[in-house]
Amino acid sequence: VILPFEKDFYEKKHQYPVSFVGHPLIDAIHNHPSVDARVFRATNQLNEKPIIAILPGSRKQEITKMLSVMLSVVKDFPDYQFVIAGAPSQEFSFYEGFITNENIKFVSNKTYDLLSNATAALVTSGTATLETALFKVPEVVCYKGSSISYQIAKRIITLKYISLVNLIMDEEVVTELIQNQCSKKNILKELNTILDPNYRQNLLQKYEVLEEKLGGIGASAKTARLIVGDLK
Repeated sequence: VILPFEKDFYEKKHQYPVSFVGHPLIDAIHNHPSVDARVFRATNQLNEKPIIAILPGSRKQEITKMLSVMLSVVKDFPDYQFVIAGAPSQEFSFYEGFITNENIKFVSNKTYDLLSNATAALVTSGTATLETALFKVPEVVCYKGSSISYQIAKRIITLKYISLVNLIMDEEVVTELIQNQCSKKNILKELNTILDPNYRQNLLQKYEVLEEKLGGIGASAKTARLIVGDLK
């Protein structure tokens, strides 16, 4: 298994022996080729302002729901540029209507390069929350679903958190703004918080612990060794 809490789930709840090998995302991120910041900015028509990455998901429905509220704070941060991470499954024309300010930029299918150069991020819940943390980028997790889906999920799912970062750490390392909490007022407040240098330093220390809990690099090699050992 690739998440530390899965081992207890399988072994204690279902008496099924499993091995925790670590998360392959760590390898993927460590092996991602570094991109020169000047080249990245020039190639994507970005200026010299610090970057706030916007990761609104990959499905049209969630992007439509999330992007407007995520970008509602742009005018409050004139010294930053907000860069939307476009999903490879969506055309630029779909995002065009959201780019209503000169401080809103767009890159397509370059999320890792974007996170490598970002100062902070607003991220829709999902694997992207973990990727952002592993790139050591302070983030606010934002999520809005349909009212009916949310009410049903709230009655069925008993998890304390929705982001992988907090689930793995078993504490609120990154702020989660869910449903009605995901408002311009709250995003403004939390974004200011993660841009504070002192808060940032504390968060980055938590991210280091997160990476340790995930087993560090070498998940695929560990898996291969276990398979070979079992075959022998």
